[in-house]
Amino acid sequence: MADTKNKVVLITGGSRGIGKAIAMEFGNLGYHIAFNYFRNHEAAEQTRREIETLGVRCLKLRAHLAEPDQIANMFQAVAQEFSSIDVLINNAASGVQRNADELTTKHWDWTMNINARAPWLCSVEATKLMPNGGSIVNITSEGSRKVLPYYLSVGTSKAALESLTRYLAVELAQKGINVNAVSGGYVETGAFESFPNKQDMVTSSKNTLAGRVITGTDIAKVTAFLCSEDALMIRGQIIIVDGGITLTAPLSSTDS
Repeated sequence: MADTKNKVVLITGGSRGIGKAIAMEFGNLGYHIAFNYFRNHEAAEQTRREIETLGVRCLKLRAHLAEPDQIANMFQAVAQEFSSIDVLINNAASGVQRNADELTTKHWDWTMNINARAPWLCSVEATKLMPNGGSIVNITSEGSRKVLPYYLSVGTSKAALESLTRYLAVELAQKGINVNAVSGGYVETGAFESFPNKQDMVTSSKNTLAGRVITGTDIAKVTAFLCSEDALMIRGQIIIVDGGITLTAPLSSTDS
């Protein structure tokens, strides 16, 4: 990889789970880190401290990504601190996990606004801070292409995010900005606790062809690669990092 010291990455949803793993990976590569969080102040502060032990600068930003004004303010703060950025990682995600007839329009709008609209708005803002080009990576999930229990609103929002990835890859190419997405399988994070069928997911997560659960670090390393010069000819692609689980192991309550 080319020299990455003193480059800047902004990661949404960077205080925990996959987002934190991505932040630590980029920090280890010498990037200065800006990350967004919303609810967990303690986790965000702990992540900031851990990043700074890597010898890089770190800016922690609280913003509700369902609110366009807060997104704009977040990027203003990043511009004041770093002037420009080299990489944007749209990782933050949320959503209401219910069947179609149990969802409300409020649930739907909440999920779409954070998982699809916010990455669009963040990407537009990021381009203003990438005068010399850069990279955008969107973090998606297999629910965009495979039907998972209770995942209708989230899966649909992730499908929109993957479509956004392709459109932005074409539109931003002339600005020297490369756009891709990473789709994780059942990644080992605390997020399993929020799934109504969490036990099924825990069981299925162990059925990878690699013989172990996917970790946030697995996702982070692929994400960082996509932001390197070695990935220059990968454009508008959804890179699946699932340990091969979708080849042979469907998610089912009958899994043993």
